[in-house]
Amino acid sequence: MLQKVRKKSARQKQYDMVGWLFCAPAIVFGTMFLVVPIVLAFGFSFTDYHMLRGITRFVWFENYAELFKDEVFHRAILNTLQFVIFVVPLQLGMALAFALLVNSRARGFGIFKLAYFAPVITSMTVIALLFKNFYGETGLFNVILRALGFSAQGFLNDPDQAMGSIIVMSAWQGAGYQMIILLAALQNVPQELYEAGSLDGAKGFTRFKSITLPCITDVASFVFLITLIGAFKLFTQPYIMPDTPGGPDYSTMTIVLYIYERGMTDKLIGYGSSIAMLFTAAFIVINSAAKWFKKLSDKYRVNREKYIEERI
Repeated sequence: MLQKVRKKSARQKQYDMVGWLFCAPAIVFGTMFLVVPIVLAFGFSFTDYHMLRGITRFVWFENYAELFKDEVFHRAILNTLQFVIFVVPLQLGMALAFALLVNSRARGFGIFKLAYFAPVITSMTVIALLFKNFYGETGLFNVILRALGFSAQGFLNDPDQAMGSIIVMSAWQGAGYQMIILLAALQNVPQELYEAGSLDGAKGFTRFKSITLPCITDVASFVFLITLIGAFKLFTQPYIMPDTPGGPDYSTMTIVLYIYERGMTDKLIGYGSSIAMLFTAAFIVINSAAKWFKKLSDKYRVNREKYIEERI
């Protein structure tokens, strides 16, 4: 016999209404600035929409077909992947090293927490302009190289070095944010595990591998996910630091920057929308893969915790 559905009391209905009112701003603004733009971009991608003359006809899949012949688009994909492949492990490695250093019990190491986090709270535009001067022909880095007896480097003016220069700067600028998250995870590792490990003779790297790393795997996978997402959205650095956005010779052109260049600078809204839709589809696939990786890391963490408990 089916149970009768209990009717909500007036107080419960009031609580529900208050909850929906608190959610309303997020729902409204999320719809306006996320859902609606995606729907519009999807529709515009099948048209010849120009910012000045508007839409004259539907071109259907012509924009997407043109992308496969667009060499700059292909270069933007490779540059974006290059940035992601190098900056994500470099930034995470720096963040973990900083977190382990700050987590040290040595007196005076707390000041490094502020020093490492300071670049994060500074505007990326300011950081990019600062490093643009550092990388210049008469900038700080070339002055140091000349003082050490080396020849000056092109850095941002050299197509072979431009993306690498941006990668180094980006990893340094963002590592402080990941450091704070990893530091919180390190401080939550139970001291009893370290004491038990000491009794078993675990020291140095063995202690880090067997105790510290398994305990922060869950947080580290989250940090990896947000770092990966942020890396794919690279825009400010290649737009500001080279003399021409995406230069020299398209060596720093990224997908997001190319969307802006074709859509806003060239005013080809339809073509830019097709790039944006392909990027969104690829981003969904990459995000799904990252979540799958996180599930694997969670499974590893659970099994590792069981193993440690059994050893204790």
